[in-house]
Amino acid sequence: MPRLLTIRGSCKMVVDALNLFIEYYLKSFGVAVKVRYLKTMKSSICISGFAWLVAMSLCLIARSQLTTDFYSTSCPKLPRVVRKQMISAIKTETRMAASLLRLHFHDCFVNGCDASVLLDGNDGEKFAFPNINSARGFEVVDDIKTAVEGTCSGVVSCADILALAARDAVVLSGGPSWNVPLGRRDGLVANRTGANTNLPAPTESVGNITAKFVAVGLNLTDVVSLSGAHTIGSARCAVFSNRLFNFSGTNGPDKTLSDPTMVSDLQAQCPVNGDGNKTTALDRNSVDLFDNHYFKNLLNGRGLLESDQFLYSSDEAVSTTRSLVEAYSKDQQFFLNDFVKSMIKMGNISPLTGSSGEIRKNCRVVNS
Repeated sequence: MPRLLTIRGSCKMVVDALNLFIEYYLKSFGVAVKVRYLKTMKSSICISGFAWLVAMSLCLIARSQLTTDFYSTSCPKLPRVVRKQMISAIKTETRMAASLLRLHFHDCFVNGCDASVLLDGNDGEKFAFPNINSARGFEVVDDIKTAVEGTCSGVVSCADILALAARDAVVLSGGPSWNVPLGRRDGLVANRTGANTNLPAPTESVGNITAKFVAVGLNLTDVVSLSGAHTIGSARCAVFSNRLFNFSGTNGPDKTLSDPTMVSDLQAQCPVNGDGNKTTALDRNSVDLFDNHYFKNLLNGRGLLESDQFLYSSDEAVSTTRSLVEAYSKDQQFFLNDFVKSMIKMGNISPLTGSSGEIRKNCRVVNS
């Protein structure tokens, strides 16, 4: 009896909560409704209502999570549409695979994975120091979005397009595939300041980079495995030429860049006062193949970026990242498995779901 009396006494609260949940639940599907408020309930109905409330709570919690079958009904052809556009883009320019993989990374580390990196405007993330004259592939995203809209208009977010494009970039470069969790929505604002502070820099220490990963829910393994994305792509002379001449006032190159042939080649390609926008491969001797060669290069002092070589050669690395670099260099499948896990974790950084954000019509601007 005491339990029944408690339920009866709380009946009005249950009714009020039921009405709120009905409104929110339908709103999350984009349904505009007016709910006729319930006035009275018998105790048995109240108990049933409480059970329904619990069920709807669980349903909404589940709905707030990303799922691999999110578009199975609303846009079943989505993976094929994205893959077709990615094949075309990479066939036109092989480097585009790395560029689109990097866009997803730079998106997720600022405001979460909400496609804010794609927004135009002078205060956009595109113009933050880590991205200006560096982030690229926006036209390819536009092409994918146009193709997707032609198949299922107003359904797929730009944030999910970035996640799928990143996966396909890896696959089309010879790397592993995985089922991409989907259901993200697009953010309404860019965060240029956040891009300047949150994104790892090519000269930062292991400790600093790890702190930035931890700040978004990632860990040391993610630092090393996701750095392995540098097995494809290129870097501009401007971001590593400081290592080639009079490094830290030594009148010589960075000693951790220990392959003399590589140093000579880079000095010729990136001379003092040369064109800082010239590029060279991040993974020497394995330019476009997604494999573990990047880690083998680190063991031999061939990491192009200072932050890459830090993972093996720095004092910090001895007790943090070096052992994992060595393990990945010996076991490619170990690296690929961890890379996939880290990509899924990264793709789940603070996504907008449910009724948050929007589905942009144009990835470059918020809806009017």
